[in-house]
Amino acid sequence: MSRTPSSNDTLARLAAVIESRKGGDPDKSYVARLFSKGGDAILKKIGEEATEAVMAAKDGARDRIVGETADLWFHCMIMLSHYGLRPEDVLAELQRRAGTSGIEEKALRKARERDGQ
Repeated sequence: MSRTPSSNDTLARLAAVIESRKGGDPDKSYVARLFSKGGDAILKKIGEEATEAVMAAKDGARDRIVGETADLWFHCMIMLSHYGLRPEDVLAELQRRAGTSGIEEKALRKARERDGQ
């Protein structure tokens, strides 16, 4: 029986590829090129991809929504790597929030920010 990879497996494999490209040749790797340009370039690319995902959604273009969201997630993973984080950090935060209402969670975050935590 073949095992279908989980989302966690896919994210972990992609994160490993991204890590392997850090410090690579910017002429041979798109990821290495983004890393070589620094955080601002990575963040700018995330903004571009987020806008493209929103535009695809506004058009109701399902295939484009999926493709643009994949691009956005990919670039967010590059950002995570740039800041020494991994997909598991985000998944752990989502797990921590599970079962908490969005309104309640947002109020707790605001209270922590206000208290300097």
